[in-house]
Amino acid sequence: MNDAPSQPSTTANRVTVDDVADRYVDELVRLDPFEATYAGVAGHDAESTDLSPDGYAERAELAKRTLAALDDAVARDERERVAGEALRERLGLSLEMYDAGLDRTLSNIASPMHAIREAFDLMPTDTDEQWAAIASRLRDVGPNLDRYRQTIEADIAAGLPPARRQVQAVIEQAKQVATDGLFTELVGPAPEARKSEFDRLAADASGAFTDFAGYLADEVMGRARQHDHAGRDTYRIASRFFLGAEVDLDETYAWGLAELNRIEAEMAEVANQIVPGGSVDDAVAALDADPARNITGAEPFRTWMQALSDKTIAELNGTHFDIPEPIQTLECRIAPTKDGVMYYTGPSEDFSRPGQMWWSVPEGIDSFSTWQETTTVFHEGVPGHHLQVAQVAYLKEQLNRWQRLFCWISGHGEGWALYAERLMSDLGYLDDPGDRLGMLDAQALRAARVVIDIGVHLQLDVPDEVVRRDGLPAGPWSGEAAYEFLRTHTRQPDEVNRFEITRYLGWPGQAPSYKIGERIWIAAREDARRRKGADFDLKEFHRQALSLGTLGLDPLQEALARL
Repeated sequence: MNDAPSQPSTTANRVTVDDVADRYVDELVRLDPFEATYAGVAGHDAESTDLSPDGYAERAELAKRTLAALDDAVARDERERVAGEALRERLGLSLEMYDAGLDRTLSNIASPMHAIREAFDLMPTDTDEQWAAIASRLRDVGPNLDRYRQTIEADIAAGLPPARRQVQAVIEQAKQVATDGLFTELVGPAPEARKSEFDRLAADASGAFTDFAGYLADEVMGRARQHDHAGRDTYRIASRFFLGAEVDLDETYAWGLAELNRIEAEMAEVANQIVPGGSVDDAVAALDADPARNITGAEPFRTWMQALSDKTIAELNGTHFDIPEPIQTLECRIAPTKDGVMYYTGPSEDFSRPGQMWWSVPEGIDSFSTWQETTTVFHEGVPGHHLQVAQVAYLKEQLNRWQRLFCWISGHGEGWALYAERLMSDLGYLDDPGDRLGMLDAQALRAARVVIDIGVHLQLDVPDEVVRRDGLPAGPWSGEAAYEFLRTHTRQPDEVNRFEITRYLGWPGQAPSYKIGERIWIAAREDARRRKGADFDLKEFHRQALSLGTLGLDPLQEALARL
């Protein structure tokens, strides 16, 4: 028996939170090459994410192993403590999403089928090696769609069928991918010596999407569920995943309607500045008829976006934010798709690929209104997504690799971007009544989504005031009632509203995360203002909050309260 006293444990010989996070990233990029490409991690572009049941199970096992490793890991300081809380929160909720089948279901905007197609958007095409990676992924398009078929079949067998509405939407999208020449355009600049090979690979990939559409129509549609709603229990999981926070869904539903009413009252005031005595619709008509506020052609519109983005970065840098040099570059691009949305993709790990703002121009659209999109440039660029995402990627000395490249929470990110729009209004960048009306119109859409998303998925009754005012039928929300509500309270083309409603119904909890996230960001700022009193500094609050990295909104508030 050894009677020598035991040595005290020290952090020097223990695994740290950052060690666990780094190991997780090393495994994640191997198991999810699509995410590696999206994050700009080199070395995995030739590979594809396994979308079979085994592939999903293997990634779930990685999450479980990492959670177990976190139990024994030490946080050396407050920064690492926050990182550990963030990783634990994300992995725990990802497992709940996996168990509920919410991480792989068919939807019109974020299904595994979309991941296969979108995996090519950020792949470089400058060298023979990069073209070899594209060829490798093109070869795997068909096999990977077949693997995803296995997952759909397994979920149906487990009592998790997709919704009929989503199946129909994805059928049409798969046909569009097959016939719109997306893969043909992708391989257009391929090396001349391999032209015939790439043409064949593009044709095979297009054919695989045609086959997948046929499979959905012939073998899945008849077994799809008729109803759209997720139900309260499933919705609570999805809501927590997208927010990183637990909210009172019934209170939030009521707040969403009150917030919509508040925004629309403000819109009426601004509309009166544009057309005295006129309605919001009158103001919109006047703005749309103003040649100075309209641009013809996708490329001229992209040029306008770039100029506004560059100007905004230059003016905000050193005044309201300190923007590091690599982040001062943001590329505005026209997307290869035609979905009608504007979105952002972050820089690569080494910043050789800058942050990019994409505009997916709808088919047949050739005229663009700047009064509507000025606020969108602030949302997607600076001080919105680009400032937030690229700054996190830049902070290599403060944040671990997982935090910088792979942690994304919709409520934190989209909430910040919506908060950024309001901030730009407060800073005077939306004093022009037209631009301000555009911001308010976008805010109204986000508030309406809170009402629709929670209302439909929880099968709540349409509020009495909405029945009286908007003429909707009394009783639980339906997809058609949600569509009519959106038509009444937003100013989008009908085809956009149809797409949006299908999106909300197939992606429960995501659409409200923008407005709920903004609400929580504002609450965190006002809490800091109360605690610090005369010492509160808005620029410093933003610096501290963004330097924490992406967090669930509950952990964010807790971390900010400790500063």
